Amino acid sequence: MDIYEAVTSRRAVRGYIGRQVPRELLERVLRAAAWSPSASNLQPWRVYVLTGAPLAELKKRAGERVAGCEPWDEPEYEMYPPALKSPYRERRSAFGEQRYGDLGIAREDLDARQRAAAANWDCFGAPAALFCYIDRDLGPPQWSDVGMYLQTVMLLLRAEGLHSCAQMAWAKYHRTVAEVLSPPGGLILFCGMSIGFEDVTVRHTRTGRAPLDETVTFVGEPAADRLPGLPAAAPQQGDPCADGRNRKNGTTEPCIFKHPPRQVPSTRPSPSSCNTGRAFSESPIACSAVRPMPKTWSRKCGCDGRRPTAPRW
Repeated sequence: MDIYEAVTSRRAVRGYIGRQVPRELLERVLRAAAWSPSASNLQPWRVYVLTGAPLAELKKRAGERVAGCEPWDEPEYEMYPPALKSPYRERRSAFGEQRYGDLGIAREDLDARQRAAAANWDCFGAPAALFCYIDRDLGPPQWSDVGMYLQTVMLLLRAEGLHSCAQMAWAKYHRTVAEVLSPPGGLILFCGMSIGFEDVTVRHTRTGRAPLDETVTFVGEPAADRLPGLPAAAPQQGDPCADGRNRKNGTTEPCIFKHPPRQVPSTRPSPSSCNTGRAFSESPIACSAVRPMPKTWSRKCGCDGRRPTAPRW
C-alpha cells in the first residue's frame, strides 16, 4: 500500500470484528510513528495502549456510566467553539445527517441517537484501543504536534491492513479512563482511538471532502516545465522512473505511475542487508537504497551507515 492509498483509504471505522491485533504489530506501528514531526522535537504525546482484560474493564465501567445516565466529566478542553460558524457548521451538520442516516435513525429520535453514540465507549467492538494524553502545561502548537502524531499512527495502521477511529468522545469520561490507566496528574486525555480489523457488514457512507479550491490557494504562476512530455501509458518493466521519481526531465516531481520500485541487490549483501526495505538499526525508517552505489555510505536514514546512499536521478 503506497502513501496515497493509505491516506485515501483511511476513515473513521465504527465496526470491528473480534480478531485480535498482534502486540508486535502495534509496537511496529508506534515505533515508526515516533518519527512524527514536533516543534523542537518535544514529542508531546503520551500514549497508553489497552487490549484484553484492561480494555474490557474500561468498556465495562464506561458502559455502566452510560447505562446509568451519569453526566459527563468536567471538560478539560473545548472540543468545538460554542457557536460554529460557516462553513464548519454546515459540514458538521452534514456529517451528522450522513452518520445517523446510515444507521436508519431519524433526526428527532434522540433515544436512538444516544444508543448509537454509546457505541463509542465499547470502541465499536475493537479489540485494541489507544489513549493519547498531552501535558496540560503545553499550548496549541504542541496540540497540533499530537494531531500529526495521531495521523501518522492511523496511516501506519492502514499500511498494516488495520482500521481505526479517533474518538474525542473518550475525553468526556476522562476520570473513568484514568481509573484504569492511572496516568500522571499533569496530563490531559486528548482522545482515544479504536484499532482493529473492520467489520465489513457494518454499513457506512464515506464522508466527502471540500473541493481543493475551497481550502487551498496557490499563489504564483505554475512552473512552465511541469510534467512535460509524460508518456500516455505507464512505463514498462524496468523504466527509469521506477524509483518513484520522474527522472526523464530531471525533476523531482512524484512519478504518477503506481508501479513498484525495482529491487537490485545491495552492494553489501548480508542477512541484515537493506534489500528487504528495512534499515539495519531499530529505526523504523524504510531503507530506500535498492540500487548499488559507489563506496559512499549514508548515515541519514537510521541504518547505521551500513547501506549505500540512495541515488538522485
